[in-house]
Amino acid sequence: MTGKDSNAGGRLRITELARASGLSVQQIRNYVELGLLPPTKRAANGYRIFTAAHAEALRTARTLMAGYGWQTALTVLRAVHAGDLPTALATVDRSHAALAEERTQVAETLEAFDGELPPRLRVQRPLHIGDAAATAGVRPSTLRLWERRGLLSPGRERGTGYRVYDHAQLIRARIITMLRRSRYSVAAVHEVMAAMIAGDPARTRTALTARQRELDQASLHRLRATAALHNYLESNPLASTA
Repeated sequence: MTGKDSNAGGRLRITELARASGLSVQQIRNYVELGLLPPTKRAANGYRIFTAAHAEALRTARTLMAGYGWQTALTVLRAVHAGDLPTALATVDRSHAALAEERTQVAETLEAFDGELPPRLRVQRPLHIGDAAATAGVRPSTLRLWERRGLLSPGRERGTGYRVYDHAQLIRARIITMLRRSRYSVAAVHEVMAAMIAGDPARTRTALTARQRELDQASLHRLRATAALHNYLESNPLASTA
């Protein structure tokens, strides 16, 4: 902002913040209420007082959303503006750990195609739905939904009738999870899985390799977000790095 565009005393109009960010005035107000932006003081006329610090916070928020996603960015910045640095850092660590975990899952699944069953999929007996869901990284209700849509076909335990998932079903659940995270439609997932079951894993390999490239891009976006957060913490008086 130039001196011509800003109010006196380093203040910014809410319309200036909105115009510079491509957001609406109401969205800026919502960001303040949610904690994405620092708290604002009120002028004598009751209007919120915005400064260059809010403009910096807004730029940081947009970068964090691109790297971490909306909910993680909200949790991080809300904690920062509340002076709760440990919560902000723990949230960032979990985000990076989740990305690393998915990388491992993709690599393990590709290994399974080469006949090297990953240790986490080497089970002594078929797993019940709770453990199978944890292995695939989804909720049990998601596995039930995929079964109803014909994507999975777990066995049934004698006596109890409980669903049980063997090696093949666990690998299929892993692959479906990754395809859905890559924004494959249910119909597209059906096509990939049908080809794999028919003995042609090429499409599945291609999809998993594409997911690895997507994870590379996600890592770069997350790296930019981490750098932006570090810069913001260095300049934000509410955040103590001591």
